[in-house]
Formats: sequence, C-alpha cells, structure tokens
Amino acid sequence: MQHSVDPEFASFVDARQGRWFRTAYLVYGELGRAERALLHAFSRLSLHWPKVDDPDVFVQRLLYQPALTRWSRLRPFPDTENPLEQALADLTPTQRTVLVLLHLEELTEFEVADILTMSHTAVHAQGLSAFERFRSAIAAGESR
Repeated sequence: MQHSVDPEFASFVDARQGRWFRTAYLVYGELGRAERALLHAFSRLSLHWPKVDDPDVFVQRLLYQPALTRWSRLRPFPDTENPLEQALADLTPTQRTVLVLLHLEELTEFEVADILTMSHTAVHAQGLSAFERFRSAIAAGESR
C-alpha cells in the first residue's frame, strides 16, 4: 500500500510552516511543545484536506486553542535571559496567545475571537491587559 501526499497540501505546509512555528514558539514558550502542536495541526489537516474550506483557520484553531488549556500552564521560556521572552513568560497563556495573534500574526480581534472561540470583548480585554503587562515588563527589564 503506497501513500502519496497531495501536492497542494505539501505546498500549503511548506509555505506556512515557518510562520506558524515562530508564532507557536512564542505562544507555547518551548520548542518541543511548539513542534508537537504544529505537527498535530498539520497531521489533522492532512486527514481533512479535501473537505476543509479554509485550511489557515483550521490549522490556527488546532494550533492555538490547546495553548489555553490547563496543561499548558507550565512556565514558558524556562531559564531565559531574553527580556522579550521573560516579558512573554509573565503573561497568562490566554494573554500571551491573544498578544501574539493580534500583534505578530496581525489578526483582527474578530479573527482572534473566532480562532480561540472567545467573544470579541474577551479578546479585546485580554489584548489590552496583555499589552499593558508586556509593556510594563519590558520597561522594568530596561531599567535593570
């Protein structure tokens, strides 16, 4: 039995894996967890490829929703000296995810709400508090 990969699927993965890996790393705070989350998302997408209307949204949901669960509450970026990673580590998992999706992925609050299955107002509130905490942490790191 020979399995072949759909060329369109392979092209899709090749074109997007770098971007999603970077954002997954910032959300999960650990390379191994980011790799596993991305591999899981692409594996699930491969099973549903012919039926998926918007593969970007499909992957984004599978990649970022697990970051909000209890098991993800492990401290991200352990033992880092990088002030940006330290500032991200000080955020809650929800704040970190919303901040990355809004500011790195440049998604709208409505798009983030759809991906994370949250209300628009919750995304707005999480985004504001995340940005303020992140900015304060960066400022505190610069004064050290």
